[in-house]
Amino acid sequence: MLIDTHTHFYDEWLLPDAEAAIARALEAGVGKMIQADVDSRERDALWALNDAHPGVLYPMLGLYPGSVDGRWEEEIALLPAYRDRGIVAIGEIGLDYHEGTEWKEQQKEALRVQLELAAAWDLPVNIHLRDAWEDLFTILSEKRHLGLRGNLHCFTASYEIYLRAQKYGDFSVGIGGVVTFRNASLAETVKRIPLEKILLETDAPYLAPTPWRGRRNESAYLPLIAARIAELKGVDPAEVEAVTTANATQLFRL
Repeated sequence: MLIDTHTHFYDEWLLPDAEAAIARALEAGVGKMIQADVDSRERDALWALNDAHPGVLYPMLGLYPGSVDGRWEEEIALLPAYRDRGIVAIGEIGLDYHEGTEWKEQQKEALRVQLELAAAWDLPVNIHLRDAWEDLFTILSEKRHLGLRGNLHCFTASYEIYLRAQKYGDFSVGIGGVVTFRNASLAETVKRIPLEKILLETDAPYLAPTPWRGRRNESAYLPLIAARIAELKGVDPAEVEAVTTANATQLFRL
């Protein structure tokens, strides 16, 4: 069994076909899928799907950095109501300056608050990061005393960045479709990161692997990512499946 550690079946691009997409994923050997939370606007759809597929879909809970604005404190105030709903991680949370820095300070404060929440609830964190590594490391350094654990979602950075992250907590990396792209520098990084620190993810409906690049992604495509990692590491795909499934099971307590 494979585990997709980051997907969005409730996304408007995938939601109309969500039930069929879940069935295709199960048929492809993807037995468990974790849905990342974004904000309150899509949370009802997320939970409706989770409740319809117990033991298959699992929820994260958190405020996505791209959803942070002047109402971020109100959004975070909504989170405790879901504490007993089977949450497996606080995420996806983090920093994203790719589209601009208007809400930079609010993103940083929202991240600090949610890291504290993860520690208080004894949950791993799922970190989304774009164009903000130094600020992330500054905040992780501030919060080192929390004993954080989690994963760096959609990891495409260098091996050196991976090593730096280990100074501030026990962090795995989520590897998705980018690793299958031609000439992706991530391939060389994946060769160096221990398999025991790798999680598989699709980020569906985004970042579809080759040969579906540019089209809608699905959890059913996760075996393509596993196969590419096996090729890069020179191991049997069954080993990638076994180790990454064990990694996800342990981190998210599935």
